[in-house]
Amino acid sequence: MSDVHDVQQISGDPSSVEEVEKLVQQLYSPGARQHVSQIQDTLQRLQRADNGWQLADTLFHSEDEKVRFFGALTFTVKINSDWDTLRDEDRGPVLHRLLQWLAVRVRAGEGPLVVRKLCTSLAAYFLRPTITWNRCVLHLVCCLHQGDAVSYEQLMSSHDRDTSGVMQNLGRPQLLTALWFAVTLVEEVGKTSPASIQTYKYHDRLDASLNDVVSLLHTSLRPKPDMDTRIAEEGVKCFQAWVTYAHGVWIDKQMLLAPLQTLTPFCLQLLWHDDLSELIADCLGDILNPFSTFFTAEDLSVLVRFLISERADSQLHILLDGDFELEPMAIARLLLAYGDASIQDLSKNLGSSTVQIIMRELLQLLACEGFAGADDDICIPALEFWQSYTEFLIDSLYGADDQVSPWMEIAKRYVVQAIEHSLVKVRMPSEDVLNQWTSDAKGDFKAFRTDVVDLLQSSYTLLGTSIFDRLASLANEALQRQQWINLEATLFCLNALAESISDEDVVDATLSRLFGSELFVNMMDPTLAIPSKTQQTAVTAIISFTAFFERNTQFLPPMLTFLFRSLQVPALVGVAAKAIYSTCDSCRKSLVIEVGAFLHQYEILLEQPEIDSTTKEKVIGAIAAIIQAIPSTQHRVGNFARLIDFVSRDVEVCQELARSGSLEQAQERGLCALRCLINMGKSMQEPDGPAIDLENETLPHEARDSHTWEPCQERIVECLYAVRRSLDRDGEVIEASCQVLRTGYKETSPGPFVFPPKTTEDFLANSKLRTPRLECVLDTAGAMLMRHTRAKAPGIDAAATTFLVHLFHLISMIGSDPANEPEVSASCIDLAVKFIPHYLHIFLHPQYRDNIATFLVFTIQAVIAQEIMGYELPAEIQAILDSTLERYGPQVALVIIHGISGEVARSDLESLSDTLKKMVFAQPRAKQWLSDALLANTFPSSKVGEAEKRIFLQQVMSLRGSKKTNQVVKEFWMACRGTNFAYAS
Repeated sequence: MSDVHDVQQISGDPSSVEEVEKLVQQLYSPGARQHVSQIQDTLQRLQRADNGWQLADTLFHSEDEKVRFFGALTFTVKINSDWDTLRDEDRGPVLHRLLQWLAVRVRAGEGPLVVRKLCTSLAAYFLRPTITWNRCVLHLVCCLHQGDAVSYEQLMSSHDRDTSGVMQNLGRPQLLTALWFAVTLVEEVGKTSPASIQTYKYHDRLDASLNDVVSLLHTSLRPKPDMDTRIAEEGVKCFQAWVTYAHGVWIDKQMLLAPLQTLTPFCLQLLWHDDLSELIADCLGDILNPFSTFFTAEDLSVLVRFLISERADSQLHILLDGDFELEPMAIARLLLAYGDASIQDLSKNLGSSTVQIIMRELLQLLACEGFAGADDDICIPALEFWQSYTEFLIDSLYGADDQVSPWMEIAKRYVVQAIEHSLVKVRMPSEDVLNQWTSDAKGDFKAFRTDVVDLLQSSYTLLGTSIFDRLASLANEALQRQQWINLEATLFCLNALAESISDEDVVDATLSRLFGSELFVNMMDPTLAIPSKTQQTAVTAIISFTAFFERNTQFLPPMLTFLFRSLQVPALVGVAAKAIYSTCDSCRKSLVIEVGAFLHQYEILLEQPEIDSTTKEKVIGAIAAIIQAIPSTQHRVGNFARLIDFVSRDVEVCQELARSGSLEQAQERGLCALRCLINMGKSMQEPDGPAIDLENETLPHEARDSHTWEPCQERIVECLYAVRRSLDRDGEVIEASCQVLRTGYKETSPGPFVFPPKTTEDFLANSKLRTPRLECVLDTAGAMLMRHTRAKAPGIDAAATTFLVHLFHLISMIGSDPANEPEVSASCIDLAVKFIPHYLHIFLHPQYRDNIATFLVFTIQAVIAQEIMGYELPAEIQAILDSTLERYGPQVALVIIHGISGEVARSDLESLSDTLKKMVFAQPRAKQWLSDALLANTFPSSKVGEAEKRIFLQQVMSLRGSKKTNQVVKEFWMACRGTNFAYAS
């Protein structure tokens, strides 16, 4: 390849090598940011030009390292992008020139920037499909040793191709270069698939260089007194790169793995090297974790001797003191990798003194000073090990055929110790410390606490209630000593186990000691300066163990006093409201006698100026749950009316704000009122629901007290309409109003939310096409119809008639194209489906005959517009169409043809085929309808022509609705999609 001094001139581009050099220097200069894009475009054009090869070669003559780097980069670009433009006779010289420049520049003392880029260019050359360079490492080493390019063909024909002697005589720069190339080569080949027909050949080529690389690594890694640590470092990186590749490609090829395995003892010996221990530990740990089978038994024995050595022990003690230096961290990760790979052996040999030392060290990794994620990063993977260890013990315990292994009890004790160490690590930092953390540190600490929850829940399967009792004992101890941070940690752990306890009362005695202590009294004591996080976790414990309080009601008074006091503390108000709701919902019958006190507390709560709506919603729902449990209907109504008084205050404020134009604040108060009603409605539902007599056509208690709740119902409806009038364009208000109406639909007994059908009827009648969230209103009407399908309430037929008339009116407003209002159209069709079969006498009344026709056509159009309801008619509508096919045949044919012409999924073809078969078998005019649909300008596929359509129609008609029609439909569908081009043959 000859040198050139002139570059192809493109308009505005440099015309000489000197100008190119200046451009490259500008590109890498600090002040060229504003021109970088323009310079890059120019240089890329020069690289991709026909004589870019010569340019790359010429740039290596420059005295500027950055220019030589750009020359190497240009070689890489040309090989990757323009290789196919080279003639066969020009490809060999490219390799020769690259190796020549590499050998010459390394001998001249070239820095790693250019040398590594040249290695990348050579790896790119190796990955060209048509070249032969199998012994590339040998070739490169010989060139480096010679200081110039050596003929590959002559080298391969030589009888002596042993590189061991050559490698031992390589200079330091040459040896580093060879290692860099070996790493680059295996990483680039590893990016391709060995299973691909296009790239498997690269992996076959690489196999030929394995022994050469191993010889190179023997030279680099063999321990010796005057060892060059830089060479050893690069050798370790090369070793790891090749083993990583082997794990993905050679994992089942022992003949290829064996040469690499001969290097492992060298690496293990280097663990004791002061300057290399960190790098070796990281390397071996990264290999051991996914590829433990790479290590022989002797390798693992040597590794264990290091892990229990004084050197390793002293390094791990550095971590215990909270000093997370690089070398101790690397050794800790190696220890964890060994632990993960040897869980079974560690568990079954706990009597061994060596194993006991390993287990002690693994426990210590959970006991380092500092907070998880913020200071201590090793406890996070350490916890993962103990999770895996616990899961192994569980698998062993339940897969042991009722024979518990003798080592199991000792193994359990290690799990208990791991939990106790984790208990210390989940302790919360002070507010001052927490405020200094980054968001990442906070997230990592939170994730660690979540991982501890996982460990606890797994351990309960293994340890049973003993671990719960142990944690509760520690909680009581922390409470007595007023160690509030420790108390929070233990309560946090107890809460984690709440869902794991299957037997309801198995821990009642333990919880009685905890909740019967001074816990709630202390939590309310302002003189004790208890952190808010501890108080929050104590409140969460109430939620976690609500069932305990339901069984042990004697603990309710102090607990509820604590909760209502907590409502006055901003940091506790949210979780306290949730706890009050949970408690009252579960313990409603036990709290009936205190309903007056609860109403009084709610009055006090409302006087707080900063009370948020969520708290109000939760607490008013809690009180409603207690009211629901009052035996006397009269007392239930009276107390519930007081709740409506509270809601009415928000409604009045909403109206005033809306009148003054403060719509945002009005919305907040209005939605708060509606959501309070929603929570009240949910709480007033019977917890288990009454037994339903399927033989009785009347609902339980329907006749009794049927009018008792009417005043409350009227006031609730007044609230709904007052908020709706004030915020008539607010979709959230409409949706929340619908939820209020629906809360009573599941009830079978009279109640404040068991409205007569007229209530929902009027609500729908007041809705127009432009009403926000109209689909919610329609869905609510459909839900009400379904609620009365078994036992119809008075007025339900009148309400159904109103719904149907309004439905037809909405459809007329939408027009002939349902896609104009897709969500409303879908809800209209869903509402119509609810009429069948229980309200069919209304739906098919003769006076609605024309409306029904319009509706059926509307539904067919909605089916064609797949985004509305998918490509399948509701079964109820399909039944009506089948019975009136003579009238709606053309429209149904259009739906069928539109679908099987490729517009539907394969799974929908069967239902369309069934409808097609019914039409062909029963309707004399079916052929004309189908022909018109096939020839319509709305036919969606351009993949079939007139001939294919004609053949399809002939086949369908000749089959007369037989099963073979399904196959014909499938073939036509495939042809319309372009996947069956031989359809017409």
